[in-house]
Amino acid sequence: MRKLDEIKKPIAEEFSAFEKEFKGLLKSPVPLLNVVLRYLVRQKGKQMRPLFVFLSAEVCGGITRRSYHAASLIELMHTATLVHDDVVDDSYERRGFFSINALWKNKIAVLTGDFLLSRGLLLALDHKDFDLLQIVSQATREMSEGELLQIERARKLDIDESLYFDIIRKKTASLIASCCAAGAASAGANDDLIEKMRLLGEKVGIAFQIKDDLFDYEKTNKTGKPTGADLKEKKLTLPMIYFLERTEAKTKKKTIRKIRRHNENPKKVNEIISLVNESGGIEYARQKMDQLKQEAIEIIHEFPASEARDSLEKLVIFTTQRKY
Repeated sequence: MRKLDEIKKPIAEEFSAFEKEFKGLLKSPVPLLNVVLRYLVRQKGKQMRPLFVFLSAEVCGGITRRSYHAASLIELMHTATLVHDDVVDDSYERRGFFSINALWKNKIAVLTGDFLLSRGLLLALDHKDFDLLQIVSQATREMSEGELLQIERARKLDIDESLYFDIIRKKTASLIASCCAAGAASAGANDDLIEKMRLLGEKVGIAFQIKDDLFDYEKTNKTGKPTGADLKEKKLTLPMIYFLERTEAKTKKKTIRKIRRHNENPKKVNEIISLVNESGGIEYARQKMDQLKQEAIEIIHEFPASEARDSLEKLVIFTTQRKY
């Protein structure tokens, strides 16, 4: 987290004020909901998304009150999707804590997510931030579409590279794109500049997801072996897609059969990971990630030099170099 603290320096005062304001939004007169919301506050993650909002606003003209609204709206929407995702995925842990559905069951988790979504909507409406609401609502729609598209294709195991990028652009990149666009809009930027920032966020978001996908093939667990979590869920990510699109038909068919029938077998999963590694799939994914990172940095360099611009560049680099 020290790296992120360094990145926050140009907007540290504003970010600290935002954190206090955001905690104030997570309150309810309903005792049970209040208990759940207090538990959520304890699970504060890296908060990269509001950081993208504030740094984007700063480089596009300066942080305003609307920047606080944009950051809160996005963080509320993002938190709601995480709570709902844990229900959908039957996940009982989030950031080292028990998930809401693990402690209070699915019904309360879904209703808590609904509360967070409505809190965000009302925040935007109360301040007449219709443009910010439109940006974030568009991202929320695309996130749902991306998840459903991935679920649909996971059953068939027929995702190619083009479809993969379409899925992660919707599923992950759309929210980070909305952070940058909303930050620019909150600073009073024109439509062209807002679109430029949205494109910046989209590139960063795709690179961010590729980095997540690479964790599956790296030695990230206590045994020193790749986790293979995506393969266990029958998710085809970029390293695997690269391998499947370039291997002979017989090997491709055999690999898909292993994923379909033996995805819970650690030995079989490790065999598949070895094949992907040998094919150059992991290196190819890294190259794609670095290319997107560089394209994002080139957009950042179109802005005048400043501490905030430097921090935004460092944040982009952090997304592709993080260890978790």
